[in-house]
Amino acid sequence: MKLQKIFLALATALLSFTAEAEVKLPAFFMDNMVLQQQTTARLWGMATPKKEVKVTVSWSGESYTTKADKQGKFAIEIPTIEAGGPYEVTISDGEALTLKNVMLGEVWICSGQSNMEMPMKGFKNQPVENGNLDAARGTNPNIRLFTVKRSAKIAEVEDVVGKWEEATPRSIRDFSATAYYFGRMVEEVIDVPVGLICVAWGGSACEAWMTPEMLSAFPQVTLPQTQAEVDKTQQRCPTALWNGMLRPLVGMAMRGVIWYQGCDNWNRAYYYADLHATLIKGWREQWGIGDFPFYYCQIAPFDYDIITAVGQPRYNSAYLREQQAKVEHMVPNSGMAVLLDVGMERGIHPYDKKTPGERLALHALAKTYGMEGIYCDAPIYKGIEIKGNVVEVSFDRSPMWISCKHGFESKCFEVAGEDRVFYPAKAEVKQKKMIVSSEHVAHPVAVRYGFTDWCVGDLYGSDGLPISSFRSDDWADPAPIKE
Repeated sequence: MKLQKIFLALATALLSFTAEAEVKLPAFFMDNMVLQQQTTARLWGMATPKKEVKVTVSWSGESYTTKADKQGKFAIEIPTIEAGGPYEVTISDGEALTLKNVMLGEVWICSGQSNMEMPMKGFKNQPVENGNLDAARGTNPNIRLFTVKRSAKIAEVEDVVGKWEEATPRSIRDFSATAYYFGRMVEEVIDVPVGLICVAWGGSACEAWMTPEMLSAFPQVTLPQTQAEVDKTQQRCPTALWNGMLRPLVGMAMRGVIWYQGCDNWNRAYYYADLHATLIKGWREQWGIGDFPFYYCQIAPFDYDIITAVGQPRYNSAYLREQQAKVEHMVPNSGMAVLLDVGMERGIHPYDKKTPGERLALHALAKTYGMEGIYCDAPIYKGIEIKGNVVEVSFDRSPMWISCKHGFESKCFEVAGEDRVFYPAKAEVKQKKMIVSSEHVAHPVAVRYGFTDWCVGDLYGSDGLPISSFRSDDWADPAPIKE
């Protein structure tokens, strides 16, 4: 009996050692994954301490070796060829782990808050326009989807929860709609596999996706000291989502990032441009692969009075959109998808997610993949010239001039005189300018377009890309609007 116990103890110890010695990889290195093509891709994980780790890739038949450290950690870089697959990747420290159905292609990280997180099935009472039909038609083994589970942490974690899946009606239904439409268009046009990693949490603050070092330039931001503090505010807690969701991905080979966030920052817009630019710079420094593409959505119009408690200050979200519009001029290799025409007055989650996704895809196709004949940048406000009671508004980035949804007249302009009181204005297209006036303002000094919480943008470049809300003034306080 004693001998049996000894043998049982030895067997248990051996099984325990075997389990500890098994090669273990982060969740995003698994079957069905996409590895970034034509680069040096980094793989890492755990193996038997101090043992040689060999990685063999089926696209070339080559093997690469490294050695696990005394804790068992290892990392290795392997070259990837042009897009294709499926392939296998085998990692062995004596016990082999094989990743199957691996594609080489384009990997994009898709991050932000609820309008990025919103799945194709929508939220309750909030459907995605054509989401069900597009999911039904969406089976495509060249598109792979990975959603990072929500996690807010006081300290950086090593791994995330999630799994890679091929695009099928079921997997598409549960995946980010904006990200899916982006990836679908990219895959369709450049005809290579596309891997999309959604790292988003509804209601999240920009500050939550940043490190303490990134936030050190913003004294108005208070960093958490305990997990209890994080648990209290979760996705709005500075650094919490960087630690719990994004940090584990750092180092994974990828092409770039798409971003849809800002609604949570609408009531502190004054430093958002600097904040977001710092986030982009910080992510790029963390990845260490240069100024990778970073394309983002401007928040869509919405009546924020609906979510403003009685007695609380009212903030005009146009100031946040204004800050967002500055970022693409502050940060190289970036671009903004304007969404002034797809908002909902009483819905902070617009049902139309195809338009944001495809406008982001235009940036990628034109700027990242170098496709000629594609225009992705909407015209931007240049300046005004006052002639009596008329203001002429000019634009940059408008080689094909401008147009209006309602023929040649926009319904979204306002003008003000020295009293800083804005009145609705008559605004007509005249070739590449807008001619703006109001019978209530004899001597105009300022013009605003779509500079309210809620509007339906109606001013476009001739390529069909909407012009962002803008103002000619730099007045600090929101001015009242008289009807």
